[in-house]
Amino acid sequence: MRKILVPVRGDGKGDNVFAHAVALARGFNAHVQVTHCRSRPEDLIPYGVAVSPEMKKQIIDQSTEILNIQEQGLRDEITALAKANDAEMAEKNDRKKVTVSFIEEQGRQIDVIRHYGLISDMTAVAKPDRDRNIGTNTLQAALFSTGRPVMMCPEPKGKLPKQLGKNIAIAWDGSVVASRAVVQAMPLLCAADDVTIITNTSEPIKVSPEELQDYLTDHGVEAKIVLTNDKGDVGASILSKAAESGAEILVLGAYSSNKNLERVVGGVTQHVVDHASMPVIFVN
Repeated sequence: MRKILVPVRGDGKGDNVFAHAVALARGFNAHVQVTHCRSRPEDLIPYGVAVSPEMKKQIIDQSTEILNIQEQGLRDEITALAKANDAEMAEKNDRKKVTVSFIEEQGRQIDVIRHYGLISDMTAVAKPDRDRNIGTNTLQAALFSTGRPVMMCPEPKGKLPKQLGKNIAIAWDGSVVASRAVVQAMPLLCAADDVTIITNTSEPIKVSPEELQDYLTDHGVEAKIVLTNDKGDVGASILSKAAESGAEILVLGAYSSNKNLERVVGGVTQHVVDHASMPVIFVN
């Protein structure tokens, strides 16, 4: 785990995501790369309204000035956050401490996430606020466009641990996406002090949690198994057992069925997205 991407968009959730990313990076002396998607001045010109060339230039010049001020303000904020979280601003990581860099990119946020997410070990995003329609596109862009793990960060109920990842729970149903989640989260699992496998036995499991336990042992990870037999809300059961185990992070294979269908019928992934109170690492 060397680089964690944190896309920010000025929605007030960046501080929390940044703190989660630094707390996770601390166990690996990793690098946190903050990227901000900057609007194009041309996009701020009123659509469908006749604008003279002089007025257009004035709007673009004023918009550019405002965007420059916003960018500098965000850079200053990230620098202050890095200092408050005992991290150092640096372009690259020296593997001796947690480092942070800031990049400003122009264009659509999903394109920025796709670009930098492909060359990061993980992307950290805020838990979506569906009532305010904030964050859903960011989570989906990271999950379906990067091929890398995505850490969803809810607002913590208490004080966020200085270092995240010492106690991790795995949601295991024997599926391909669950297996992929375990493999991609292996650096975290190997570094954890406690790992718990949570399996709902209300449906047949082709690959048992005991088999996963043996596989993890081969990688030097000693895990315990917690079984549940909830035929109702599987997502709620997984979150409950993860909390009971003392987990700081839940690892979950996301959207094992068609993502749109699962959202409509209220699948496990969507329940976790909506109700998780701990960080969740999703892998698709």
